Amino acid sequence: MKTISLTWKKRKIPSYLTENVSENLIVLENLVKIYDTGLIKVLGLKKINLTIKRGEFVAIMGKSGSGKSTLMNILGCLDRPTLGHYYLDGIDTASMNPNELSEIRNFKIGFVFQSFNLISRTSALKNVELPMTYAKKGKKERRERAMELLKRVGLESRADHMPNELSGGQRQRVAIARALANEPPLILADEPTGNLDTAASEEIMQLFSDLHKEGATVVVVTHEENIAAFTDRIVRFQDGVIISDTYRKKEDGERSLRTDQTEPLAEELWAAQPDDMREREAARTAPVRMPAGIAGADDLNEQGRGIRPGKEDPHVI
Repeated sequence: MKTISLTWKKRKIPSYLTENVSENLIVLENLVKIYDTGLIKVLGLKKINLTIKRGEFVAIMGKSGSGKSTLMNILGCLDRPTLGHYYLDGIDTASMNPNELSEIRNFKIGFVFQSFNLISRTSALKNVELPMTYAKKGKKERRERAMELLKRVGLESRADHMPNELSGGQRQRVAIARALANEPPLILADEPTGNLDTAASEEIMQLFSDLHKEGATVVVVTHEENIAAFTDRIVRFQDGVIISDTYRKKEDGERSLRTDQTEPLAEELWAAQPDDMREREAARTAPVRMPAGIAGADDLNEQGRGIRPGKEDPHVI
């Protein structure tokens, strides 16, 4: 894989970690996730096509079992698609090995979890420093950056406090500061207000809004409409497919781009995709029937949306 040399602990950093190569930060092409329980194979995601541009603020919504958490795990490179492609910043993550995926998670993605996931016996400052420690940054640089981020989220006076000495809202703000440590192009937040009261939830979502205005790409998974209302775009999932994709514009009101209940990608969105993506899709073979024994396969076969196999789709978990 191509690398470039940086003066950073004499380590060669892969160029995909340091270069912004695509206006479309996230591109999902015909993405399928199949869970094999041993007795039955369950189709968790059914040919998802989705593009999120750099700088967007997006909510992923759906009831339990709709596929939104499965999608979040794939977007965060915590899981792989069974078929199809996930391009993050122009790089096909399905072709990466575990070590490369680990570096992607550290440099390209900032995670914010419902349960905060702070190290309990470590101060707020050290928690924020942690991603930079994995990135081999120097002690002075880590500390200065961590203090800058704690100040950014209004917690510079709490830098030496342990997580159990902080409120839920404060712990989530520490988690957001940690997510920003390596300046990742993508922030993924999984139910970030699920353990917070109303006032703290509004503070956290306002912080995400401010980060978005500063240019960050933020994707939030939530089941709460009032939380999704902070975002500019709402993508709704049901039974493993996207059922609506709505842009929210204050000057125009709500504008729905995806209303077709059967096709996972609206014609308007497809027409707006880059030429190279349309060419890749046009080059694929005709759909074939899904293999028998996979729950949900019959519905896809009846709609003519079977999986398109080929050399580009060998990634079976």
